[in-house]
Amino acid sequence: MLDALLSPRSIAVIGASRSPNTIGYQILHNLLQHGYTGAVYPVNPTAQAIHSIRAYPTVADIPDPVDLAVIVVPKQHVLAVAEQCGQKGVQGLVTISAGFREIGGAGIERERELMEIVRRYGMRLVGPNCMGVLNTAPGLSMNATFAPTMPPPGPVSFMSQSGAMGVTILDYAAEYGIGISQFVSVGNKPDVSGNDIIEYWAADERTRVMLMYVENFGNPRRFTALAREITRRKPIIIVKSGRSTAGIRAASSHTGALAGTDVATDALFAQSGVIRVDTVEELFDLAMAFSHQPIPRGNRVAIVTNAGGPGIIIADACEAHGLAVPDLTESTRAVLAAHFPEEASLTNPVDMIASATPQGYRVAVEAVLADPNVDA
Repeated sequence: MLDALLSPRSIAVIGASRSPNTIGYQILHNLLQHGYTGAVYPVNPTAQAIHSIRAYPTVADIPDPVDLAVIVVPKQHVLAVAEQCGQKGVQGLVTISAGFREIGGAGIERERELMEIVRRYGMRLVGPNCMGVLNTAPGLSMNATFAPTMPPPGPVSFMSQSGAMGVTILDYAAEYGIGISQFVSVGNKPDVSGNDIIEYWAADERTRVMLMYVENFGNPRRFTALAREITRRKPIIIVKSGRSTAGIRAASSHTGALAGTDVATDALFAQSGVIRVDTVEELFDLAMAFSHQPIPRGNRVAIVTNAGGPGIIIADACEAHGLAVPDLTESTRAVLAAHFPEEASLTNPVDMIASATPQGYRVAVEAVLADPNVDA
């Protein structure tokens, strides 16, 4: 159902601009600069061509089918443009424009009318008040955002309820070479929500790790059901803002989100198998770990070190967080004894002592990973 949004064969940029300081320019530039393989149609009523590509006065004037329309026009024109897209047979809308539920008053009614149009024509909507979508898949290479960077391809997909957080994440991924599969900025999410996105990614072979920045859950019961199933195969790591009263108030004015209590959020995550973190750094530390390692079979951990003190600290931390530090089998200890001096401790934690070499670490790690009592 979301293919028109995340794997479109053609894109119209409605509000494309020749001015480099505009979002309409940046989105069209990103599509072309980063090698989007589908057809691109700039829509601007006063331009003959933009970026040396023929422009069209309206989406109705485009002679070919359009899968996705990226709408970058003033808020007062969004409804008319959405109506034209529906009549054209466009399947997906990404509405960058702000001025909807997040501003209250007339914005709430404007968003309600936008959703009436979307439902009438059977379209799907990302946004409004968002920064776009991205898919690095070979044969597509779509950057329909106004972010200044394009991350390398990889197994991590990211959904953000904040455009600024989205830009930060994409910059971070590009700087540190963290491969991104797909990115979605959901904005106010009156239609396509985080639940829809993780359900789509659950079936996406390229996505092995899911990251989310969330301010609220529109349907926490559905999220719990989905996440409980997904996290058995693919980790979901979330930065959930709004821990404090001030944070909850800020979230409400940002995207119109109604954030729940932090205690309820922690309970929801515990039921769902979701990993909660507080910072972007933690988010990416875990993303890198999970993208390079299989999901552990269970909670039994082996510790390999070259000093006793760190091993004790790690063992304490493991048990404090619900991980078991099991005894190793006799056969595993025999393998270790054949390679390490008698001063080494061959229980768990394995202390190879300070003279341990890189080859010694390799032997020890391979031995404990082969132990039937060890999951990770």
